[in-house]
Amino acid sequence: MPSLTSCRLNCGLWVLFTALSATHPAAAGEAGSAAPEAAAPQPLAGMPRVIDPQNLYSETGAGHFSPATAGALARVYVPEHGGDMVSVIDPATLKVVDHFRVGSSPQHVVPSWDLKTLWVTNNNDYRRRIGSSLTPIDPLTGKPGRNVPVNDPYNMYFMPDGSAAIVVNEANRRLEFRDPVTMKLLYAIDTPECYGLNHADFSMDGTYALFSCEFGGSVAKVDLVQRKVAGMLKLVKPQAVPLSGDGRGNAETATRDQHGRRAHRQRRFHHSGMAGMDHTSMGRGMPQDIRISPDGKVFYVADMLSDGVFVVDGDALQQVGFIPTGPGAHGFCVSRDAKRLFVSNRGSHAMPSGSPHGPGSVSVIDFTTRQVVAKWPIPDGGSPDMGNVSADGKTLWFAGRFDDEVYAIDTESGAVTTIKVGSEPHGLTVWPQPGRYSLGHTGNLR
Repeated sequence: MPSLTSCRLNCGLWVLFTALSATHPAAAGEAGSAAPEAAAPQPLAGMPRVIDPQNLYSETGAGHFSPATAGALARVYVPEHGGDMVSVIDPATLKVVDHFRVGSSPQHVVPSWDLKTLWVTNNNDYRRRIGSSLTPIDPLTGKPGRNVPVNDPYNMYFMPDGSAAIVVNEANRRLEFRDPVTMKLLYAIDTPECYGLNHADFSMDGTYALFSCEFGGSVAKVDLVQRKVAGMLKLVKPQAVPLSGDGRGNAETATRDQHGRRAHRQRRFHHSGMAGMDHTSMGRGMPQDIRISPDGKVFYVADMLSDGVFVVDGDALQQVGFIPTGPGAHGFCVSRDAKRLFVSNRGSHAMPSGSPHGPGSVSVIDFTTRQVVAKWPIPDGGSPDMGNVSADGKTLWFAGRFDDEVYAIDTESGAVTTIKVGSEPHGLTVWPQPGRYSLGHTGNLR
């Protein structure tokens, strides 16, 4: 029988070995134990920590303003793609209070990562041969600064750690990572298979993003650490889901759009490096906006030809669901309590311009059930596009792309107030917004 001293020594060594094995899996493997499981990916270095892993929007609730937004004018900034202008709305009076010129063909108004600048992305119309640019707006005064020349900035996002602005160069299928203040080019990631590179959102840990490929019917997963495309996913609408969510009326609209949109689509294809390609060979999908779920487990992808929202597991890069919403599903906004996802249904499959007074609507998806719990039609027809939610969460703002108007929608009743603006309003933003930092687009804050 071993002595008590020997037992104590051996037991102590066993406890020490077990502890080392838990912190150093390689040591356990060398001792003959089972191979360790792969370690979970580490969050992107320098990214602000996630406060609530069950709700990554926890810091964007009503009243959670960053000190960086102190003194900012309460305004809604509306880029007018057809007029090279931005209209400014006072949300208290629902009146246009300013109107100024920016660059050629403005698309979106994008809050900077540090919340101190609003950038207008002017990606030019190739037919007009005017240089593309970014226009800074000072949110303290509501006035624009000088244009910064940048190649084809259709949209813009920011690295989760704030290290770079990500200019979405649609025409060249390239993501350009630029200094977030000077916009000097730092590096780029080519996305050669992503035709119509447009919208995005980021994983909870900030290590990757999903980008929509509008003219390819797919999404691209971009590894932000290794700086490369990690995979492509073709989105496929389930056959059991009808093309139209609104019955015979929308089917007639879709048919009319297909007969009248080819010239418009060819112009956009040319701008996106797709001249000469037959869009009918690329499938039915046309993904638009992307937004991650509060718990970070899935991404929602609006698709304007599928008339609904795809649900995608970003980690596995797999399609896991589809939610019918309405004709021309397009943009997303998250409610201030992070319980609902507002989906703009543009009411048309036309690209880039459709007929006014279409069957536009807003669908409300419950994040928990992934079901549509309400649907609000635009009175007399409309074309809700991109937008955001007011700081107090009571009003949903969307641009009426084909109707030259903006919609202010009550987030409880769905009641709509219409405000006339200039030609082809697109990616408007509401400012200021609650949150610690901006990931870009029209105000994807966390």
